[in-house]
Amino acid sequence: MAEKNETGKMGEEVACSYLKVCGYSILHTNWRYGHFELDIVASNGSELVVVEVKTRSKYSMMEAEDSINRNKIRHIVSAADAYVRKHKVELPVRFDILCLIKDKDTYTVENHLEDAFYAPVRSIRY
Repeated sequence: MAEKNETGKMGEEVACSYLKVCGYSILHTNWRYGHFELDIVASNGSELVVVEVKTRSKYSMMEAEDSINRNKIRHIVSAADAYVRKHKVELPVRFDILCLIKDKDTYTVENHLEDAFYAPVRSIRY
């Protein structure tokens, strides 16, 4: 497996551990809908929480959360919508970003952005 893939996989494992310590129940990891993927789907009891995990090297120039653009948000929201329909979820959905920093073999949670973004509203044309 490529180092980048291994870093991401380990980052997601660390993120799951962090979320469990914070009281979240992990429902699914790497849930796929077509070509789209949800890194972590969790519940905090009152909300379904879709977590996008971003792991960066200590020396990365870009902030992890800056790599989430409009197109990525649309993909996450589409996959979350499919997840809610497939699993008949009746909870409100929240979208979080969990940023981790990798320094050698150590992963540290840098930032947990709750309600990091909202599902875009589509305009209806008449």
